[in-house]
Amino acid sequence: MRFILNVIWLVLCGLWMAIGYVIAGLICCVLIITIPFGIASFRIAGFALWPFGRTTVERRDAGAGSLIGNVIWFVFAGWWLALGHIFTGIALCLTIIGIPLGIANFKLIPISLMPLGREIVSTDEAYAGYRW
Repeated sequence: MRFILNVIWLVLCGLWMAIGYVIAGLICCVLIITIPFGIASFRIAGFALWPFGRTTVERRDAGAGSLIGNVIWFVFAGWWLALGHIFTGIALCLTIIGIPLGIANFKLIPISLMPLGREIVSTDEAYAGYRW
């Protein structure tokens, strides 16, 4: 089921959202000081291409630098990437088949707003690391 959802996702919105993240990453890699933002953007582009079966978890070693970096990211790139997810999610939710894809789009909004201090892992790894 994950494979089918990922293929439909890729065709309907994944490719376009990944291109947006790659463009943001290329812009961020122009200056030396913003290269970490570019790397984070490229990482999220891979997640936006194939999101089903993967999730994000908080990194334990993330500190105050991640918070400051997330504020800078939000101002320069995060808000327009999040708007892209909102508009695409609403458009996908207009059809019955697109509802799961729209919900997945809405789940990508937090990482598009604050990518630093988060790690993308498979859902199996995330649930294995979770202590009941």
